[in-house]
Amino acid sequence: MQLTSVKIEKPEEINFILGQTHFIKSVEDIHESLVCTVPGIKFGLAFCEASGKCLVRWSGTDPDMIELARKNAMAVSAGHSFLIFLGPGFYPINVLNTIKMVPEVCRIFCATANPTEVIVAETEAGRGIMGVVDGASPKGFEDDAEIAWRKDLLRKIGYKL
Repeated sequence: MQLTSVKIEKPEEINFILGQTHFIKSVEDIHESLVCTVPGIKFGLAFCEASGKCLVRWSGTDPDMIELARKNAMAVSAGHSFLIFLGPGFYPINVLNTIKMVPEVCRIFCATANPTEVIVAETEAGRGIMGVVDGASPKGFEDDAEIAWRKDLLRKIGYKL
């Protein structure tokens, strides 16, 4: 078995979701769940088929996000994995529970805009995701000023009252 790290390539501000699913039907079901949850959402979706023709199946509403999804899915190349890249101004928090409820979705590895590396194991059978490195390690604990900053930020961007 060989372990490798695959860096997700994307613009800094773009959020993405990396998950695992189990059926070719996932492409259409995830697409439908996204457009029904957030009308007008801009996204690209790619799914690594794990049997049959073993193609990267794809869909989406934004050509740039579709290309990011396709490129990164091919780089990861782990069977039954999927990536969703959300266009600027769209965030995982608005769609994550909907995606989790798609019957074929098995797990979500991460939902982030952070620099991310996917740890992949490769055997004679194929490739699988072992986990992710999502952003940097903590440098300490927040103090009262940082707590106030966090709470203010959440209210400023509309996620808390």
